[in-house]
Amino acid sequence: MKLIQLSQIWIYPVKGLGGVPLTSARIQPKGLQYDRRWMLIDEKSEFMTQRVHPEMALFKLSMSPGNLEVTFRNETMRVPLDNDRGERILAAVWDDMVSVQAPGAEYDNWFSERLGFACRLVQFPEENPRAVDDAYAIGDDHFALQDAFPFLLIGQASLDELNRRLPAPLPMNRFRPNFVFTGGDPNEEDTWQWFTIGGHRFFGAKRCTRCAVTTVNQDTGEKGKEPLQTLATYRQEGANIYFGKNLIGPGKGEVRIGDRIEISGSENIP
Repeated sequence: MKLIQLSQIWIYPVKGLGGVPLTSARIQPKGLQYDRRWMLIDEKSEFMTQRVHPEMALFKLSMSPGNLEVTFRNETMRVPLDNDRGERILAAVWDDMVSVQAPGAEYDNWFSERLGFACRLVQFPEENPRAVDDAYAIGDDHFALQDAFPFLLIGQASLDELNRRLPAPLPMNRFRPNFVFTGGDPNEEDTWQWFTIGGHRFFGAKRCTRCAVTTVNQDTGEKGKEPLQTLATYRQEGANIYFGKNLIGPGKGEVRIGDRIEISGSENIP
């Protein structure tokens, strides 16, 4: 029997900015703690993305006691992790209008100066509802500022198979997963339905549809054609290219690198 284990854990505190690797993470009802709880919005109060602003990749994030640290080149700004103050406004994330709060003008100005245009930093209050699409929900499932689901899982073997086909290998950060696992077969996660990570039960709701963000070099902010060009040769169905699995998970718990993954149901490929 093959040993499948959790090998990487990532959070992306500010939607569209750099990721933070962790050795362990708390599970909350809307995803991993601090994952996509902030985002940048433009003057129309619409969320900003690397699809349109690839330079967002140049903002690197880390955690310190009580603060989120955002670094751009040699400058660092600290954002309090637990801040329930600020103006409440509505902002658009795809077709959803979500209630968010703006921590303060000093954060807006810092990002605006470095990007070269006006934007605002906003935070998603933990108590806010944002329900998973009924077509995929298994209960009263919610998420924060992620695109559509609270978690994303990718197998290391899936990336290895893609890199075998690419002219030059790419790192996992192109795909922005929360969980990476070792010990499986390429794209095995497509078929996973019910499984546990460290004893915590997850549901594989839907294969992840990939977009142009995967073509942005997370070190330079430059866009290219890969990996979508290669993925399209073997991972495209209709108009969609798939890589990784969107998950619905438990409302609480903790996961750690090295946790064993046990698959209890591998049936459909939603």
